[in-house]
Amino acid sequence: MGKVRFAIIGAGHIGKRHAEMVTGNPEAELVAMCDVRSKEECNLKTEIPLFRSVSELFTSGPECDVVSVCSPNGLHAEHALAAFKAQKHVVVEKPMALTKADCEKIIYNALNVHRHLFCVMQNRYSPPSIWIKSAIDSGLLGNIYMVVINCFWNRDDRYYKKENWKGKKDMDGGTLFTQFSHFIDIMYWLFGDITNIHSRLRDFNHRGSTEFEDSGIVHFDFINGGIGSLNFSTSVKNVNFESSMTIIAEKGTVKIGGQYMNEVVYCDIENYSMPQLPPGNPANDYGAYKGSAANHVYIIQNVIDTIMGRSQITTNALEGLKVVDIIERIYKSGEQISKKMSEI
Repeated sequence: MGKVRFAIIGAGHIGKRHAEMVTGNPEAELVAMCDVRSKEECNLKTEIPLFRSVSELFTSGPECDVVSVCSPNGLHAEHALAAFKAQKHVVVEKPMALTKADCEKIIYNALNVHRHLFCVMQNRYSPPSIWIKSAIDSGLLGNIYMVVINCFWNRDDRYYKKENWKGKKDMDGGTLFTQFSHFIDIMYWLFGDITNIHSRLRDFNHRGSTEFEDSGIVHFDFINGGIGSLNFSTSVKNVNFESSMTIIAEKGTVKIGGQYMNEVVYCDIENYSMPQLPPGNPANDYGAYKGSAANHVYIIQNVIDTIMGRSQITTNALEGLKVVDIIERIYKSGEQISKKMSEI
């Protein structure tokens, strides 16, 4: 077959990152973009046609094989379903949707039209993530006793602008959906599902800019054994502080840290010498703030390889659904605990 043809819905920061990765791949071709704003408003300097609605894209746009959904979180389900109705393969940025029910609809429609569904969880491609996954799967650490995940970032008025969708409950969804779903994915990928969730959520300094929490402490049990906690906040002053994961296990202790969980900062494993890992990619840089690792090049290559029959999907739809399911349960626990506290 010839080049894999991509159309991108959403021309914001992440849509432009997808466009960059597609145009830089010799086996891919970017044929269209879609956004409610004009090219000037999107600051798009490209000859690629821009369509102002999804319906216009699929009725008047050029033929494409794959649609990348890079629109606001609350529109992911609607746009993925429209792409499947048009018989396209779909790449959905995180999160797949804002509810488990919508994720199930997306998966059902993908199966119905026999098209691939790719979920963007690019932190799996970071060298420390690949290394610790191999270590856990091989039994190198033995039984897992405790896992502590800390995600402490900065998001302030530079990020939450009143005219933007970010910070709105129906379009953004919450801090765990937009900022930290990648790290919940890593947790699920490594250790499996969680239960007995107890969440305490607070909004400290974003009450004028968001409709949801900016910080939380979450405790839980792993179904496969061991206990865990997730501590997160976007109230850090000025810049992102850290994203880390500490694993205390039968045969050793490991901490993966740095600002974006991108370096192994401690490794003490029985009868084991830590190998030299290859350098990882830097964080996605959006000017006033930064996001997770810039690993979208691997996502796009996996899409191409899968469609051409050379590989399989590295982040499948059920895993994308589980991340949303876990976040939903964390938020539900937080609501229940807040209600109990208010009744005391």
